Amino acid sequence: MSNSTTDKLKTRPALIDPFGRAITYIRVSVTDRCDFRCVYCMSEDMTFLPKRDLLSLEELDRLCSSFVNLGTRKIRITGGEPLVRRNIMTLFQSLSRHLDSGALEEITVTTNGSQLAKYARDLYACGVRRINVSLDTLNEAKFRTITRWGDFNKVMEGIDAAQAAGLSIKINAVALKGVNDNELADMVRWAHGRGFDMTFIEVMPLGEIGEDRSDQYMPLTEVRSILNNEFTLEASDYQTGGPARYLTAAETGGRIGFITPMTHNFCETCNRVRITCTGTLYMCLGKDDAADLRAPLRASESNDLLEATIRDAITRKPKGHDFVIDRNTSRPAVSRHMSMTGG
Repeated sequence: MSNSTTDKLKTRPALIDPFGRAITYIRVSVTDRCDFRCVYCMSEDMTFLPKRDLLSLEELDRLCSSFVNLGTRKIRITGGEPLVRRNIMTLFQSLSRHLDSGALEEITVTTNGSQLAKYARDLYACGVRRINVSLDTLNEAKFRTITRWGDFNKVMEGIDAAQAAGLSIKINAVALKGVNDNELADMVRWAHGRGFDMTFIEVMPLGEIGEDRSDQYMPLTEVRSILNNEFTLEASDYQTGGPARYLTAAETGGRIGFITPMTHNFCETCNRVRITCTGTLYMCLGKDDAADLRAPLRASESNDLLEATIRDAITRKPKGHDFVIDRNTSRPAVSRHMSMTGG
């Protein structure tokens, strides 16, 4: 492809929300199902969507492609656990054409790692170069308690396979009070020793989980204080296009990210929207306002109605969310689970 064609693709007019933010990043859930039942994310007895309610992989491709046509530069595939979706590699293979054309800068994945041993090489072959692996502890027994169903050794094998395949890996850990707060520095040392970035995330009040999130919640100000006792943390201007703010640990040379939806929201620079596996577009993770994209997707073979619906939805993107963990009622701020919204 010529440089002039690539430049034109990169300068396509983006979707602009009411606050002047260009929406260039979509997070797409391909399934609400997961092979783990993490205690901060799901209840143990989850009721998942009937498979007939999900968009087909072909419809997901068409939906993503419409966003690319409207200026999206980055797509993150999420779940649930995205790699448990049957034939999921066909979606990655199809979307890779946008990488080849230069219309899309990158396709990334958030995964729990359970299927990476099977799919790491395929992901790389489809143009994926970065993945996020959710891992909240390095203790096998504790891992089983947190995930309820997870196999720690299988995840470690998956991480090894991903690294061998050439994928750049970032480890995401939810900070859990009284659970993993005594191993945060060890996780940083392990991640940096493997060449991985390490990011910590605050518990978010999404969906009923059968437990009190106020008992789980640990502000990342406390995490940073703990890490300050172990490392010399230096400012970093590194960005991935997501919500994490990064510091560098002088002793390891590695990066530590902080995602703080509770103590310091990141809404002023939000460039993201989320799409569920049923075709519902959420303009904000912390709000219930949504747009149905499935109906216009299926109403016509043309994408005109679909893209008009997307443009209209972006005009309703709010300035920010207002997450609160309600200690008195223990109710979630938003009723839907993270696995439904997407990663």
